[in-house]
Amino acid sequence: MQRGLFDDLPYDATARRRLAPGAFWLVGFARGLEAELHHAVAAVAAMAPFRAMATPGGRPMSVTTTCCGAVGWVSDRHGYRYAPCDPTTGAPWPPMPPVFADLAARAAAAAGHGAFAPDACLVNRYAPGARMGLHQDVDERDFAQPIVSVSLGLPAVFRFGGVQRGDAARRVPLASGDVVVWGGPSRRFFHGVLPVADGLHPRFGRCRINLTFRVAR
Repeated sequence: MQRGLFDDLPYDATARRRLAPGAFWLVGFARGLEAELHHAVAAVAAMAPFRAMATPGGRPMSVTTTCCGAVGWVSDRHGYRYAPCDPTTGAPWPPMPPVFADLAARAAAAAGHGAFAPDACLVNRYAPGARMGLHQDVDERDFAQPIVSVSLGLPAVFRFGGVQRGDAARRVPLASGDVVVWGGPSRRFFHGVLPVADGLHPRFGRCRINLTFRVAR
């Protein structure tokens, strides 16, 4: 891998906390990249604006969403799936910013999952009160590849459960710059986010941004 923005940023390996087999909470892993990530999110949203999606059952999601990469995740009455083009504009999704891909690969490696090259990044924006119910990421083709989730902006409580929806879910208090990676035995564990509390982040303002990197195809 070529030298990139991340190479000069210190990271204390003792801040890596195991959540489950194959799953780690990397405390503060992306904190030194917040300025670059904020700029990259704005650039993606300028080409593919945030929008409110609905579940296949017609219920509106409380988060607003955009995507970047070769494919983007979409949800509507036809179901959950990946698509090469933004259904709102018909244009291809914005390319994945290099800082996104570099961060995702390095976070996966720090969690013990090597050679991670995501082709999709789902960008969710949580206003105060927005949440994400317990769910699995199962729309991808290769479950040998991990999920890398980057938290930016307002803090949130991440719920990380087990293979069944009813399994006990651990509550993980995520701050801006924290990263959670899960794969291997925990790749299809249920996870979600409790309602985000109101507040004001000095860079991201009154919202939480979540970047979720996946190998979709």
